[in-house]
Amino acid sequence: MRIVVAEAQVPFVQGGAELHVRSLIEQLRRRGHEVEKVALPFRPQPTSELLAQAAAWRLLDLSTSNGRPIDLLIATRFPTYFARHPRKVAWVIHQHRAAYELCGTEYSDFEHTEADVGLRQRLLELDRRMLGECRRVFANAQNTANRLMKYNGVAATALYHPPPLADRLHPGDYGDYALVVGRLEPVKRPDLAIRAMAHVPPPTRLVVVGEGSQRAAAEKIAADCGVGDRVTFAGAADGDALVALYAGARAVVYAPFDEDYGYVTLEAFLSVKPVVTAADSGGTLEFVRDGENGFVCAPDSAAIGQAIARLAADRALAARLGQHGLARARRVTWEGVVEQLLG
Repeated sequence: MRIVVAEAQVPFVQGGAELHVRSLIEQLRRRGHEVEKVALPFRPQPTSELLAQAAAWRLLDLSTSNGRPIDLLIATRFPTYFARHPRKVAWVIHQHRAAYELCGTEYSDFEHTEADVGLRQRLLELDRRMLGECRRVFANAQNTANRLMKYNGVAATALYHPPPLADRLHPGDYGDYALVVGRLEPVKRPDLAIRAMAHVPPPTRLVVVGEGSQRAAAEKIAADCGVGDRVTFAGAADGDALVALYAGARAVVYAPFDEDYGYVTLEAFLSVKPVVTAADSGGTLEFVRDGENGFVCAPDSAAIGQAIARLAADRALAARLGQHGLARARRVTWEGVVEQLLG
């Protein structure tokens, strides 16, 4: 088949959404399909430009290229599913979260003004219509599918897929550090793990992988909490460096707010490491079972710190929980994903 995968690209940002698209294209090509990515730049601020960016996608007719038909369009996150194609399938990573489940929280720039309320209602209605054009609608996790039903009345099937590093991750020593992986942005809440270290006795350390707008603030939090000497900011590690950090960790702390899916959970499990997450972390709870393959804590630093300390004091417990996580992660494969998307 000739397939176009649509991506809304935030320039200079490489996160889970970008890796999602890259992995999908690679898997489709491995199976003999001719695949191209179509991308337009996207910026979430100012909110007044959101409709214009949606309109830009709506202007695109991706049904043919160079006189030949394109068999399938796979749309991903907002607003790629506004593009036109007679056979359009959506695999929704997430919508414009600030207008959806983040609205009314500290993580959204939508305010209770007439303009923002009207814009939010317009986005919800347009998403419902555009997704209604799709032959089928999938989501990257059940959490994302639940949002589609709640806010748009659109039924979606959850399609879980392995993280891009899946084939390279491996177990290793259960070392003296807990690992945090993710963009340093407010909604990812890296501060929870950093503050938690005040409740974890030495010599246990925390290694933080990632960059973002909150890097300086995170470093200040570590210093203010008196744990600056036990928190290492490793920057944007990837590839072999990231695989090695997973392999050497005692546990992985991943406690974002209402995550869609989150590669980190499965990456930790495939490295045979337990995951410490929060009760409001969303998609992580589709995999993490408290006391079975990790710990689900209240979203506060003391509770997370206690979980880290417990694993730091009991290597055998960390190994046992990690093995259970590995068994869960191995059930997530690409075969069913591709079959359903192309079906």
